[in-house]
Amino acid sequence: MPSPTPICLLPHALPDQPVARIQLVAIRRMAAHGLRDAQASLLMLRWFGLDYRRRLVLLRALIHELAQVSRRTIQLAPCCAGRMTADEALLVRALDQVDADPADAVSALIELTQNDAIDQPLSLAAMLARPRCG
Repeated sequence: MPSPTPICLLPHALPDQPVARIQLVAIRRMAAHGLRDAQASLLMLRWFGLDYRRRLVLLRALIHELAQVSRRTIQLAPCCAGRMTADEALLVRALDQVDADPADAVSALIELTQNDAIDQPLSLAAMLARPRCG
């Protein structure tokens, strides 16, 4: 009897960019432990210094909006996982491409949420991509 084909739950490597990795870990923590997770806040403070609050608030809002908009369950890996799920790869792609290729970011968010109404998550992703204002 042939053995079943193994299912790869974490098919994608972590992002190469350190900021994308830190954001992914913070997203995983907040998704697992709540939007006000202290460890996610501490991680952001340690990485971004005193300018962490803006990015943290935007990540919280992004997670909340994705949960509201999504028509499916978004699969996230545990915080310490060394690879990404397909859904995390779509989210990282959307955050990475929102400025360079907005159409690609839109298609990634639509695929992630299975919903065409992704205006709020897209605008939050665009805000995260902007350099600090002021």
